[in-house]
Amino acid sequence: MAMTTSTHLPSYTAFDGYRRLASGPLATVALAVKRVADDGMSGTVVIFDDATGRSIDIDVRGTVDEVRARFAPPSSDASGTAGEPVAEGEPRGRGRPKLGVVSREVTLLPRHWEWLAAQPGGASVALRKLVEDARRNRAADDRRRDAQARAYHFMLAMAGDLPGFEEATRALFANDLARLTALISEWPDDVRDHALALARGDLPPLTEDR
Repeated sequence: MAMTTSTHLPSYTAFDGYRRLASGPLATVALAVKRVADDGMSGTVVIFDDATGRSIDIDVRGTVDEVRARFAPPSSDASGTAGEPVAEGEPRGRGRPKLGVVSREVTLLPRHWEWLAAQPGGASVALRKLVEDARRNRAADDRRRDAQARAYHFMLAMAGDLPGFEEATRALFANDLARLTALISEWPDDVRDHALALARGDLPPLTEDR
């Protein structure tokens, strides 16, 4: 049974020709690429960022330990800067917490400002609520567009010369996954499966093919 978590590590996938080498964190994928490169038996190896579907270049020179260290995710601890914690004994500033607020310029017509000013909490609170409502209402559409874009970039790189590519891209952007599945059924297994996983918005399994 697959385990679902609320957060995901960045995922990458390497292909040796039409064969998938590995999927997972960049360090895992880099080591798999290094192994086939050192064996001298690989064809054209391409690494994809699964968040975008675009190919990336990495440096796998050096020892296994050097490659692992080069692409290991940064460690986090209590003294890290992610949340910028205040050290014990360090004086805290007065006033309201910043809460990550960033000041930006917004240009609106006078009637817009009048409406915002009349809302409970004022313009800033009203704008934040509007943005959050829009994000919730459009979340499904945004996820679908992102999935279509990453699947298209991958398909263009790996399957641009395969039969049915143009029809497959039309089915992808029409959100017709059943037709897409049928159109690419004869593609190489790993390419087909990865394209469909990206189109569905699924992260590939964190596996390495040996």
